[in-house]
Parts: sequence; C-alpha cells; structure tokens
Amino acid sequence: MKAKMTVNKAFAISEIDPRIYGSFLEHMGRAVYSGIYEPDHETADTKGFREDVKALVKEIKTPIIRYPGGNFLSGYNWEDGIGPVEGRPKRLDLAWKTVETNEVGLHEFMTWAKEVGSEVNMAVNLGTKGIDSARNIVEYCNHPKGSYWSDLRRQNGAEAPFKIKTWCLGNEMDGPWQIGAKTAEEYGRIAAEAAKVMKWVDPEIELVVCGSSHAKMPTFASWEATVLEHTYDHVDYLSLHHYFGNPNNDLKSYLAKSVGMDNFIKSVVAICDYIKAKKNSKKIMNLSFDEWNIWYHSHAKDSKNEPWQQAPPILEDIYNFEDALLLGCLLITLLKNSDRVKIACLAQLVNVIAPIMTEKGGPAWRQATFYPFMQAATHGHGTVLRHNLEVATYDCDEMNAVPYVESIVIHNPEKNEAIIFAVNRSENETVDLAVELQGFELTNVLEFSEISGHDIKQINEKNNEPVAPTTSKEATVKNNELSAKLQPLSWNVVRVGLK
Repeated sequence: MKAKMTVNKAFAISEIDPRIYGSFLEHMGRAVYSGIYEPDHETADTKGFREDVKALVKEIKTPIIRYPGGNFLSGYNWEDGIGPVEGRPKRLDLAWKTVETNEVGLHEFMTWAKEVGSEVNMAVNLGTKGIDSARNIVEYCNHPKGSYWSDLRRQNGAEAPFKIKTWCLGNEMDGPWQIGAKTAEEYGRIAAEAAKVMKWVDPEIELVVCGSSHAKMPTFASWEATVLEHTYDHVDYLSLHHYFGNPNNDLKSYLAKSVGMDNFIKSVVAICDYIKAKKNSKKIMNLSFDEWNIWYHSHAKDSKNEPWQQAPPILEDIYNFEDALLLGCLLITLLKNSDRVKIACLAQLVNVIAPIMTEKGGPAWRQATFYPFMQAATHGHGTVLRHNLEVATYDCDEMNAVPYVESIVIHNPEKNEAIIFAVNRSENETVDLAVELQGFELTNVLEFSEISGHDIKQINEKNNEPVAPTTSKEATVKNNELSAKLQPLSWNVVRVGLK
C-alpha cells in the first residue's frame, strides 16, 4: 500500500503545550499505596516512596499530574492530609468503597511530584465541599505567609508556597455516581463562585471547569453550554473525559476509535465557540482532556472486590499490543487538536489503568502502552504542522472511511528536526510512505523506531517487556523527500534532521 504525505512549513496548527503529555494519580486502588508509595519496599526512599517507580515516571516524562481525583475527590477533605501523619484520620472512601489512611497527603505528594519533575494539577472538592474549602486550599498552597492557612503550611514544614498553577473545579459533577452530583445550573453557579474566590486569593492560577463525564451522557452539550454560561469569564479550560475499549474484540473498529475522539473534541470546541459568540467575548476557551485512556480489561475482576479494604487492586488493566496501537492513535489525535487541547491527562499513571505496573514487594515494569506515550512525550515538542495524507481507507461497524494510517508531523526548530508519529492500522499490508516536507531542506534520518510484529494480544510482564520499540533502517532521505516503510499494525517514530 502506498501513502503520500504533503507538509508545508508555513501551515501550522499550533505550538504544543507540553502539558498535553500529562497524567493522573487518584487515591484509588494501588495507584498511591503500593504504587508510588510503599515504605517497606527495598527501593523505598526515606519518605516511603518507591525509587524504582520514580525512575519510570521520570522516564515517561509527564510534565503535570492531576491529583487527588477523580471520583475520590468529591468526598475528600484535603485537611485530612496535612499535619503529623500519626494524627491523620482514616476515612471511608465512598467513591471506591475502600478505606483511605491519609498517610500520603498534600505535602508528601507535592514533594514526590517535585522529585519526578512534574507540576501538580490540583483538584478541589465541589461535591461535599464548596467555595470556602476551595479558597482555603489555594491560600494554604500558594499564599506566601501572614495568613492562617499559609502560616499553617509553614508550620507543617513548607516555608515556601507550593505555587500550584493549574486547578480543577471538581470532577464529573454531572455523573449520578458522583458524591454531590449536581445539575448544570447548580454546578455552574458553585463553580463560578469558587473560581472567583480562588482567583482573588491568587490571580495567577488557571482553572479547569467540568465538562460532561463522557460524550454519551444524556445531558452532553447542554451541560457544557449551561456551565460555560456561568463560568466563561472566570475559567481557562473546559474538561473532557473519555475511555476506550474493545469488548467485542473487533480490531478494525477498535483502532478507529481515535476518529471518534477527534469528533468529540471538535464538538466541544463548537460548544465553546457558541458561548464565545453568545457572550460577544474575545476570549478563546481551551480544553483540558484530563481523563483519557483505554479501560475495559478489568471490569469483570473489579465486580468481585470486597468493600472497605485498604488499597485493593482496582482497575488493573493489563494492556496488550493492540492497546498500544490505539494509544498511539489517541496521542496523535490530541496533537492534531493542539490548537485547543492544551492539557491532557492519561488516566492513570501507576497500577490503575496505567502504563506503569508494580508488584507489592516486587518489581515495577512498563506496560505495552508505556512506550508510545514515552516517545511522544520525549520527542513531540515544537509546532504541529497541517498535512495532507493520501492513503486508502476502510469501513467498520462504528464508522466509514477510516484512513489506514493515522499520522502527525511536528517541527522542532530548537533541535532542527521534523518528527512524524504514525500508526499503520492495516493488519496485512506494509505502507510505503512518501513524505514531501515543503519549505524544509532535509539532511538525514536521525531515528526510525517502530513497535511491530507482535500478536495483537501480546502483553508485557515483570522482567519481560517484548512490546517495546526497535530500530528500523527502512527510512531514507533522497532528493529532499523522506521515504519510510510502515510495517503492518505498527507504531512508528521518524525523526528527520533539517538544515
């Protein structure tokens, strides 16, 4: 199969915000306890955090982590996680029917995040709490000194403010499963008032307001419009959430789900721009896709969990090669929409539907989805360029005219290189890709790596990670044109040097 890609240096979509490679850690399952934190582990540091996990988090290069939830957030008292650990209460977490010990709280998490090189996207409880709690936590975290909450932070060991820039106003507040779920009017009002006082405490912060929990909610679109009617002037981002799965074991439809993600993003952009026009505003509302991932493998197992355990295994999906391919397609889709999607959080980071897995008392390892994310976060910086791709398409149960190749082109002027991420969706055919990069003078292929040649159900396990990139020599530069062979069912990264 042949494919022709045409790119022009002058036709840019957007500069990439590095936060598009963000992630998420919620107090649920083994994400925190026996995930990032396990005091008895042989690699634990003096604070109880696993050094082997820290190394993998640094390797995946996520610049921002949303915390502490998630559904957990809507019943969480942030004050439970400050002060001496021995005095902290154990609470019933109604969201996941577990017991929260509060051993890891605000200070501990902020210290850990700094050590792994990530900013924190802090979320405030608008389920059981409200505007008073929201303004207090901003004061505690960000005000220098001289007030009750800022001086309490200093008393608790952090003299300098945390300076958290990005904050979420609750979580999935339209969901009937949510503690303190609200109508769009109810949420819009409390979110607007919380936003006002939070920015009065610290005018430098940015705020994310909740969109629909997913695109199939019965209130989708009307929820966004109503919430933005109340909050448009006070917030900076609208959130999107969506998870993907392959319960019918239909590979063609599964790998096409990124097209649905693209349609979802464009629908939400249209809603934002409708409110912009209605308000006659000059402000552009950007998006935070702060929950996205593949989630379906663990449903049957999770239904058997006994309630009120401490850190039981929940949502521990074991990812395979086909999941890695779809994750690559989803990353490409986020980058295609980088003009409006400025923040995205892979949900989640460790153990809970995560690229990193751990064994309690044992090793940590990279799941099949680890490498596409890591490679994108490592190399996907600069400006996304528009490109025209001529390639064959296919029809499937969920949609028609799905291109066999999902691709994106990025220009990184700081490194004098162009980067192509591409997924070949074809099960049987190699794609001969010809790329014309107009406005550039190509020098050589800096790197061509691929993940290919595996059974679609192949997984990575502890001490055995077969689903990983390998180097290919099937890419060349000749007469200022790039040629590359994309193997059947493959994730590909091509980096080309530029003069």
